[in-house]
Amino acid sequence: MNIAPPFTPDEAFATANLDGDKQFLIICDHASNDIPAAFDNLGLSDEILQTHIAYDPGAVEVARAISEGLGCPLIESRFSRLLIDPNRGLDDPTLVMKLSDGSIIPGNRSVDPYQQKAEWQHRIDAYYKPYDRAIAQAIAAAQADKCAPIILSVHSFTDNWRGFARPWEAGVLWDKDPRLAELMMRYMDQFDGLTFGDNEPYTGRRAGETLYRHGTKNGLAHAIIELRQNQIETSQQQAFWAARLVDFMRHAVSQEALTKVAHYGSMTDV
Repeated sequence: MNIAPPFTPDEAFATANLDGDKQFLIICDHASNDIPAAFDNLGLSDEILQTHIAYDPGAVEVARAISEGLGCPLIESRFSRLLIDPNRGLDDPTLVMKLSDGSIIPGNRSVDPYQQKAEWQHRIDAYYKPYDRAIAQAIAAAQADKCAPIILSVHSFTDNWRGFARPWEAGVLWDKDPRLAELMMRYMDQFDGLTFGDNEPYTGRRAGETLYRHGTKNGLAHAIIELRQNQIETSQQQAFWAARLVDFMRHAVSQEALTKVAHYGSMTDV
């Protein structure tokens, strides 16, 4: 079996403003649909790789604009979630997806801890871990400056899922730490006509995911903002949502409770 060569560490993730305002940290887990050439697109067509199963369309443009607006650090992935999903725990069976929204992923068919274990471990070591370490290092740098950074993770979701027209323009995902999520829901209430989801269209209560590892475990205020993809298709829409979220984050950092370490644990704790 040929194992594809890894990205170098600075290709598995990208950063911006690492020396900026460490009161904030913006991350984007599903920023890219890039798959190194040696993987041969995992057996998928270019058309499939342009869809939401490979990345979160629009999310990284919003994340970059938030980082620029706040002048704060940004960490973004540089590989497709189909290669390995950096927003999953290492024991999650969907870490390397074999089927996504009806599409079989041929190049992942046997990549798991029981069949192609070497390839599974290679993807962890070459892609997942460098991105994960970059987030940990940004947090450590903030802590060295006596900051407890507020973490916002930017994702996007499809407007229609298996025939269900999702009514939310956006939503916040959170686990047991209510600080950032509850403040965000109150903030979003001011906008007439906005349907904003509370743990919609997904739940933030999943052990091992990025914000569990870096937010919950460190006692940092954190949340995922989910933006419906037809709300952030154009540069104007992306700028609109980024400006709204910059304003929100500036409001959040003015709340003392959000700038302190507080350990709430997780709904998934046993």
